[in-house]
Amino acid sequence: MIRPPSQREPVMPLIQISIAGPAPNAGVIQKLQHETTRLMRDVLGKEAALTVVGISHLPGGAVSAGGEPVSAAVWMQGLITAGTNSDMEKAAFIAAARAMLVDAVGASAAPTYVALQELPATDWGYDGRTQAGRREERLAGGAA
Repeated sequence: MIRPPSQREPVMPLIQISIAGPAPNAGVIQKLQHETTRLMRDVLGKEAALTVVGISHLPGGAVSAGGEPVSAAVWMQGLITAGTNSDMEKAAFIAAARAMLVDAVGASAAPTYVALQELPATDWGYDGRTQAGRREERLAGGAA
């Protein structure tokens, strides 16, 4: 399902992908950044230009599952504005993102988590302005 970005307000996500185990090469990092941005755009309707994807690396053994160190693991955390996506859209994104992570870095003994956290529009933004502030300005006829 491809969902067009909202024309009403800028929809921005902030994503952090963590990889434990062998260090990912530049090609894997670029693929994860590109594919995550594409999924955010196509599945959740977020603006690609406002999508920021960070990749962090931890050494093997720095992560545990069931209390035991694992040699490799990968997970994703994403921040989105509350109320901008349906439960079905979020479920579709989580399934697609999990498949993308496993494809990029391989399966792991640890669960592959994908977490989307919804933040109120009053509690976050970019370039020094909250999403709620941008919405109010737009409704008043100003530029967002």
